[in-house]
This record gives sequence, structure tokens and C-alpha cells, in this order.
Amino acid sequence: MILFLKKSRMPSGRTTSRTIRLTPGQRQTLLAWQHASTIPAGQARRGRIILLLADGLTITAIAATVGMSRRHVYKWIQRFVQEGLEGLQGRQRGPHRQRELRLSDQPDVDIEF
Repeated sequence: MILFLKKSRMPSGRTTSRTIRLTPGQRQTLLAWQHASTIPAGQARRGRIILLLADGLTITAIAATVGMSRRHVYKWIQRFVQEGLEGLQGRQRGPHRQRELRLSDQPDVDIEF
């Protein structure tokens, strides 16, 4: 009895029309972010998205690799295209004000020495 085995192929997935060409300086900066311990993890993840896209991965594969939705991957790619590396850095969400502590807010406490 002779058995013939077919080669199993992985599904290739969709190809994406989005491609990015990075300058050597941009690639070096994004690679440095991957190894830096002083930048926020979110910024390193956003840099990884751009590196993976430049290496030819699909949006779906990038989203699965970095643990983010396709929608957010598209958002960060668009921001990189519009603003460059600065667009990948975190932004302030709004003005944060510190609450002033007033004595009238504190309950009455008697302190004896």
C-alpha cells in the first residue's frame, strides 16, 4: 500500500495595499524603541506595528502579533504617515487639574500634643 501525502500549506491571508518605506534613521529609531526600557510600553508597541508593516506583514497579522484590534493598527499607521515618529508618541488626553485640599473638606479632628 502506498500513501501519498499532500504538502500542507498555511493560508496566505490577504495582501494589503498599505506599505511603508522607512528611512534608515526611522528604522534605527524604531528598533531602538524595541529594546529601550525607558520609553512607555505603548510607544514601543506602536513602533513595532510600523516595523512589521514595513517588513510586509498584513494588517491582520500585525494586529494578532501586537495584541491590538485591526482598527487601532490602522489608526497608528495613519498617524505615522501623517506625523512621522512624533505621531507614535503618547498624547495628553486633556487638562488634568490637581484638586486643592482645603481645611473645610477635612473632617473635624482634634490633635493633641
